[in-house]
Amino acid sequence: MLKESKNKAGVVRELFRFLWKRKMYWLFPMVALLIVFGLLLVFAAGNSAVAPFIYTLF
Repeated sequence: MLKESKNKAGVVRELFRFLWKRKMYWLFPMVALLIVFGLLLVFAAGNSAVAPFIYTLF
């Protein structure tokens, strides 16, 4: 499981490195926002104590 999260973090790091190299700085906020929303969906979908607080945001 640790290896999977490491690979996913590597993909995100590689994406940001690609954007930096191609000088697509305007895409950074959009990609960051997509990642944040994805994390919110993951936390809200599980049976965690965080879910009720996330639902109140929307």
